Amino acid sequence: MLFNFLDFIRKNSGESKQVAKDRLKMVIMNDRVNMQLIEDIKYDIIGVIKNYMEIDEDNFQISIRQSSNNAAGTKMPVLFADFPIKKIYKN
Repeated sequence: MLFNFLDFIRKNSGESKQVAKDRLKMVIMNDRVNMQLIEDIKYDIIGVIKNYMEIDEDNFQISIRQSSNNAAGTKMPVLFADFPIKKIYKN
């Protein structure tokens, strides 16, 4: 019985290998798209914030993380922006 199981694994290893390879490609592609999206969001936020304050753009960090469970018991993505403020403009 053990030999039948091992034969089954060997027969499907080529298919499994291709499926794993395809999944890895999708993950890498998704990460690249997400990184570009984050960069686009970063520059949009900087543009808006500059209307109200002077910030240190070199130390501007942005990330999207999963939140802890909300009232509905589901996780949601949350945008975090962290940047030093040099000067706040008065109205």
